[in-house]
Amino acid sequence: MSTASFSSLPLPAEQLANLNELGYAEMTPVQAAALPAILQGQDVRAQAKTGSGKTAAFGIGVLDKINIPLVATQALILCPTRELADQVSKELRRLARFAQNIKILTLCGGQPLGPQLDSLVHAPHIVVGTPGRVQEHLRKKTLILDAMQVLVLDEADRMLDMGFADEIDQVISYTPASRQTLLFSATYPLGIERISARVQRTPFDVVVDESEELTSIEQRFYETTRDQRLAHLVAVIRHYQPASCVVFCNTKRDCQSVYEALDAYNINALALHGDLEQRDRDQMLVRFANRSCRVLVATDVAARGLDIKELELVVNYELSFDPEVHVHRIGRTGRAGLSGQAISLCTPQEMVRVHALEEFLSMAVTWGQVSELKGAADAALEAEMVTLCIDGGRKAKIRPGDILGALTGDAGLTAAEVGKIDLFPVHAYVAIRKASARKALQQLQQGKIKGKSCKVRLLK
Repeated sequence: MSTASFSSLPLPAEQLANLNELGYAEMTPVQAAALPAILQGQDVRAQAKTGSGKTAAFGIGVLDKINIPLVATQALILCPTRELADQVSKELRRLARFAQNIKILTLCGGQPLGPQLDSLVHAPHIVVGTPGRVQEHLRKKTLILDAMQVLVLDEADRMLDMGFADEIDQVISYTPASRQTLLFSATYPLGIERISARVQRTPFDVVVDESEELTSIEQRFYETTRDQRLAHLVAVIRHYQPASCVVFCNTKRDCQSVYEALDAYNINALALHGDLEQRDRDQMLVRFANRSCRVLVATDVAARGLDIKELELVVNYELSFDPEVHVHRIGRTGRAGLSGQAISLCTPQEMVRVHALEEFLSMAVTWGQVSELKGAADAALEAEMVTLCIDGGRKAKIRPGDILGALTGDAGLTAAEVGKIDLFPVHAYVAIRKASARKALQQLQQGKIKGKSCKVRLLK
């Protein structure tokens, strides 16, 4: 039996069967290193990026500790952003399909308190949330952690970057001293060492070397100038014609101006940065993940926690000042055994960053010639899907099957014309092939979903 197999772990047969159904064939490096210690009840401190399988690593461990008949909150997972908290909650629900009646609740800021208070009347087994909102519920005594077994700090470095250190300390003050504490971080700044020393007991260390995972990513660097950078970015995108691409910028201002320029070149793009309202951020991420947008222009802060399957291309519009951030950026492509492309544009003034990166990776970077980028000068880059927003989500008891049924039944669409369906508390988003969008919109506006009339609009 391979030690990389989940069946080598002391897990219930039902959980192993569920993992197999979900396509979890073998453990990723972080899972293989961390899960045995987590299941034994040890504190674990793990360095691992988004997409490395860390959510399943701590998720499987958390579910193993839950006593379902006990109606009390037994695990708390703190995340830096609502997007990541939603992502973690969805994955936990998938991992928990083998067990009946496990209640998982997401508590994040930017959401009304009323529905959260209603959901907390009967304590959830697992809470996933952001530090500020969790602290607020603890202060109001609407969330009680006396029975908590496991605390998870996910993307702890990002929480420190966002200034959550005091909130984390205050949340931890409400938890039992006997708890198991799992800390996951993409990088290990000094602040992480300090938090770990305060809140963990002789943690088991797991470090997954990201630079070793870059073998499936083809990196290429192109020299540019400040004036030509945008034209060269357009040339890169038209040459590779990616179905999905993330362009990283160092500032919000560059992010917005690059998005506007790409839009003017008829390249289907969206901008993701910290100035956006939460609902707009949700919609951007949904549209990119469901293939209604081909290029996402983003800052590092906004894209943290972004986990898009089969991301073909990453472009560094500018090089990051930090080699670790560069590796984290390009590591979003080439996942799960797939190959990926990473392109970096840099001016002569940025060569010091290139040299720092070469030293960090212990390898010379590969340079390309701009003249090798071939693509029609006026070629448009359009998405194959569009997104419909439905005013009705989980709170209205709407399920993906209800939406699919309304579209393939009353609307007469085929399943092939319907893409990814995402459910939020009061909204649902469904990707539709562009040619079928008008028909789907008209039918949903005139018909009903689960017997209810819902407002539906096309996101643009």
